[in-house]
Amino acid sequence: MLEEESTLYLQKALSHLREIWEFIGIPEEQRLQRIQDVHTHIKDLLDKMIAEEESLKERLIKSIGNYQKELAVLCSELRVEPFQQQEGEPTTIFQQELDLRTEVELRRKQKEERKRELKLLREQDQELCEVLGMPHYNIDSDSVPSLEELNQFRQHLETLRETKASRHEEFVNIKRQIIMCMEELDHTPDTSFERDVVCEDEDAFCLSLENIAALHKLLLQLEVRKSQNEEVCEGLRAQIRKLWDRLQIPEEEREAVVAMVMTGSKAKVQKALQLEVDRLEELKMQNIKKLIEATRVELAKCWDQCLYSQEQRQAFAAYYDEDYTASLLQVHDDEVLRLQNYYEVRKELFEGVQKWKETWRLFLAFERKVSDPSRFTNRGANLLKEEKQRARLQKTLSKVEEELKAQIEMWEQKHTTVFLVNGQKFPEYVTEQWEMHRLEKERAKQERQLKNKEQTETEMLHGGTSRPPKKQ
Repeated sequence: MLEEESTLYLQKALSHLREIWEFIGIPEEQRLQRIQDVHTHIKDLLDKMIAEEESLKERLIKSIGNYQKELAVLCSELRVEPFQQQEGEPTTIFQQELDLRTEVELRRKQKEERKRELKLLREQDQELCEVLGMPHYNIDSDSVPSLEELNQFRQHLETLRETKASRHEEFVNIKRQIIMCMEELDHTPDTSFERDVVCEDEDAFCLSLENIAALHKLLLQLEVRKSQNEEVCEGLRAQIRKLWDRLQIPEEEREAVVAMVMTGSKAKVQKALQLEVDRLEELKMQNIKKLIEATRVELAKCWDQCLYSQEQRQAFAAYYDEDYTASLLQVHDDEVLRLQNYYEVRKELFEGVQKWKETWRLFLAFERKVSDPSRFTNRGANLLKEEKQRARLQKTLSKVEEELKAQIEMWEQKHTTVFLVNGQKFPEYVTEQWEMHRLEKERAKQERQLKNKEQTETEMLHGGTSRPPKKQ
């Protein structure tokens, strides 16, 4: 229809032109020339339009080819399925170009978004790695990351953030302890690392494993020094208390010192404690004889507690030295300390010996009752009760003795040393006690016999009257 209308219009236009030319009076030759000009003009116009449309067609075909190539590259970079146009529906070149162009713009946008996110993630990774002193995440910054790679990168950064939070919390806790130790030690940070820890901003500190390890090492060193100071101070305090007791320092004087230096371990406290020790030591030297005599009293108590024999006591020659010096006092102190340790190691055995000696004392008391003639004047069942008690006590004594012997034997095997009572092994000591008891009984018996004999001789010599025997 458009072609028919165009042809009809052209015919009408030419007819109209002829009428105008005839009316004007243009000659035939000129009319033909002008008709030729119209033809040429129309032909040029159509040729130009055809050329333009041909160019458009070529551009579309070329654009389709370029888009297809670019789209293939983008799909490969983005690691997605290649683009395929829908089949079954007829489509024009123009529509193909439009679809391809739309898809390319979409993929370009996706590529830019991924690259932009990768750049952001790398910046975050660089910041976290600088803080944590860790290597950067291994990913190709030139290629387009896949969705899975981006997701893994995000998870890695989340792990780094958790690590940073954990290490920062650890750093803050250690820093607080380090500051407390430094305050306790009156220590001023003197290395660059110590100044970084104590003086710099917490967020500027590198939380690398090496720095965290160095923090722990620094804290350990400070704690060791603090512990050493505490031990020194406690030793000085113990020395002060001991000197107080020895020198019988008044309570009000002690309280004044307690309020100032009997707590804490700072340098000034340690210095004050040392000054107090020096003062007391000087006071001790002024009262050296009195202190040595008091220590000898304590030493005698230790000898009694450890069941030392007379020979063992005399072996400590310093006890009889009259040259009262600080070294002599120290020798006595060392001996007291040695005997206290000696007793502690054998405490259970000494307690067992004391139990045996108490039982032995009760047994001897009953034995003396048995030997007393006045007991036979007693009426009733008291004699029978006493005999039962004596038998029961003798049985208890035997049981205590056997148990203690077994205990001592086990102890000697374990410690590979001998346990002594009054310088003897316990079985020898017990045997000696029984022998002394036997000799004492024999002596008492002989004394009674001698007394009876002398009495008889006296009565015979002086003619004493005989008396009827008493009833038993």
